[in-house]
Amino acid sequence: MGTITRSFANNITSGGTFDATDLTGTIPASNIADASVTNITDVPALVVVTTVASDPPSPDAGQIWYNTTDKALRAYIQGVGAWASGGSLNTARSSGQSAGTQTAGLFFGGITPSYTTAVESYDGSSWTTLPATMNTARQGMAGGGTQTSAIGAGGYGPGGAPAGGVRTLTESWNGTAFTEVADLGTARYRFGGLAPDNTSALVFGGNTTPGITRRAQTESWNGTSWTEVNDLNTTRYGLRGAGVPGSALAFGGVNAVPASTGETESWNGTSWTEVADLNTARLGVGAAGTSNTASLAFGGAPSDRAITESWNGTSWTEVADMATGREYPSGSGTQAAALATGGKVVSTPSALTEEWTQANVTTDLGAS
Repeated sequence: MGTITRSFANNITSGGTFDATDLTGTIPASNIADASVTNITDVPALVVVTTVASDPPSPDAGQIWYNTTDKALRAYIQGVGAWASGGSLNTARSSGQSAGTQTAGLFFGGITPSYTTAVESYDGSSWTTLPATMNTARQGMAGGGTQTSAIGAGGYGPGGAPAGGVRTLTESWNGTAFTEVADLGTARYRFGGLAPDNTSALVFGGNTTPGITRRAQTESWNGTSWTEVNDLNTTRYGLRGAGVPGSALAFGGVNAVPASTGETESWNGTSWTEVADLNTARLGVGAAGTSNTASLAFGGAPSDRAITESWNGTSWTEVADMATGREYPSGSGTQAAALATGGKVVSTPSALTEEWTQANVTTDLGAS
């Protein structure tokens, strides 16, 4: 503490404030009580706890407060998630492409076991078959978007060029019809991808020929054309992705036949970084999420998996299982509100839809 040229008591004014005119030197920060400091211009990254007489009516996720009436320290945090049955697809199928949310979804393409161009929309309770269809029937596409603005790229269709059924075709959905747009640079299927709408997308990995060929190529879509960007660190097929083109996650798949992998890579808009693996290695999982810090993985092969895992930006945590395990379900939505649609159950295309909900809840901290 600085030098005091008068007694400390003489520096306290009659109004209770501190008169520092007779002090020299520096007062250590540790000697200053937080409650006595005003006009703060910068505060370190600390947990802020507010004091209230009653719980906030609309708290923000992660907010902490002390309720003086109940004498309780509380927080608004993510609760326990669960799957519930949703409306069934009109056409049972596997390996289709999803877009949208839990209450406004879109599902297109897939295999019934015949390749299909069918398009269905979801209103939160039931699926409706739309009059519009895709231009080219196929399964194993990558893409995403919303119910009114979506994209599906690549995939595998009936035999013929290119690559014996492996496609470069890209189709864009405007809410009314699919239109063929610019092709992928590399034909492939069973690959990862994501898209917030039909003007922006990212796809990665996959098979480029029928069989077990594995790729690491990543391509970015700007609404007009595809551009190859930095590769995945590990070549693989049967992987899935979640997030947006500037913040994405790639997980699962096969990188060494016949074994599946739990490998996870995080995309920052420029390059991929290997992060913590899934707890259960698998391929053909369903995926949902909005960034490389908040994603959900569910289902998968082999053996009709029902396992669900949640990603927090650092690690995967196993949460509640799906009601029906299945391979190659299609996923959409967010980490807290996801939709699992279609897939294969005992090698048979399924019409099942399940809805995942993990709402935030108020909880007492330290309660036993």
